Formats: sequence, C-alpha cells, structure tokens
Amino acid sequence: MNTAAPHRVGLTVLVGLAAAAVVAGLVAASPMLDQLMPRLPAMPTTSIAVGFAAIGVIVLAIWALVQLSRAARTRARRNALASTVRGELSCGIRSGLLIRSLNELLADDAGTVRLGARYSIVVDELGVAFWNGGGRPHRAAYFPWREVRNIRADTMVVGAAVVSVIVLRVRHNGSSIELPIMLSAGRFGRYAMGDAPFFAVVRSWKAKHRAALAAEGLELPPLTAPIPIIRPEAAAAASAAAAAARR
Repeated sequence: MNTAAPHRVGLTVLVGLAAAAVVAGLVAASPMLDQLMPRLPAMPTTSIAVGFAAIGVIVLAIWALVQLSRAARTRARRNALASTVRGELSCGIRSGLLIRSLNELLADDAGTVRLGARYSIVVDELGVAFWNGGGRPHRAAYFPWREVRNIRADTMVVGAAVVSVIVLRVRHNGSSIELPIMLSAGRFGRYAMGDAPFFAVVRSWKAKHRAALAAEGLELPPLTAPIPIIRPEAAAAASAAAAAARR
C-alpha cells in the first residue's frame, strides 16, 4: 500500500529547506555573534549540565507515566471485553489513514469516529467492531460481515519502517473504502505485529468472514493462495544455498 510515502517525501523536503534556512541564517549572523559572545556573562558548566540532566529526567518520567497509563487502560479494556463479548480480540494501533478512511466511510452516520492510540478490535461471527475506552469500553465503529468485501495482507510505511497491515475493503452506504488495520505486537521492544502471528490473524479473519457469508447464503469472496510463512532458519538456508551455487 505505502500510501504514506508521498507524505514522507514532502516532509523530508520541508525539513531539508528548514535546515538550509537555519544554516544560512547562522552564517549571515556569524559576525554579530562573534561580537556578542564575549559580552555574555560566564555560566558555570556544571550547573548547565545538571540543569539539562534534570530536564531530561523529568521528560523521561512524564513519558514513562504516559506509557504506563496507556498500557493500564488497554489492559482494562481488554479484560472488560474478554468477559463480555465473544470472538477474537486484537489490539490495534491508530493511524491517520485509518481514521480518515473510517470517517469517509461513515460520513452519512451520526458523529465522528475517534480511536485511541491503542484501541481494541473484536472479530466474531457477526462482524468487525472497533472499541475505545478503558474498564468501560464503548464501540466506536462496527461492520457486519456482509459489508466486508475482501480481506488481505499488505504493508504501509510508518516513519522509517514498513509494517504489516490487514486491509478490509468495506462497502457501507454506497461507498467502498479500504481500511488499513495495524496490529500491536503486544511485546516490549516490538511495535507492530508481523511475521507468523500476523498471518495467523489474517487467516483467522478470512475464515470467519467466509463462514459468516456462507451461513447467510451470500456470495463468497474468491479464494487466494495460502500466505507463505518464511521462517528465519529457512531464509538462512536459502541464502547459503544461493551463495554456494554462485561459487
């Protein structure tokens, strides 16, 4: 998919122009700075270092509190949903593209769709639901299986990384729009889910989709080839075999 690539190029250009402007300004102002610097009062180096260290500690503490609060909220919502709803429960990572697609798809419905930085997705025999909140979750959006036209795996660019996404093509109120869903890895040091766990979720969602459509007597989506899972040891063996063949 890689829909964020044009935005990244534009952002890179803007940052480059801003950096060039800053450098040009410093070069132009260098004579004035040379005259101004000797007149400034001397500052103790130790005090400056301690001040910067204190600011860094405060920023780090605030960031840690925000992350802990987010994790606690996500855990409370997951526990509440696990005890009240049926189906497969996943944690999604909010993206601007998903929010825009949801609001474009639900433009004729009441209200604006908002998702937390980490939201929950419940996939059961009825459809796909997006949930917000903490210990008392509330549903932000819902699509029955009859409105889901296709489910596929794809990738999108997030920052400097390429992550896996599940793309749902949904037809609602006469509009047909793709929803890119990025799943959280749920592990420390990992951002988005990928590899075998990700493709297992894709296969599970596809199976639920087909079963629900078959139960209603609706047309089933075309079967696609099995999603290959390339394990690290298999990739290493293939690379070694290719290197040996070139000798």
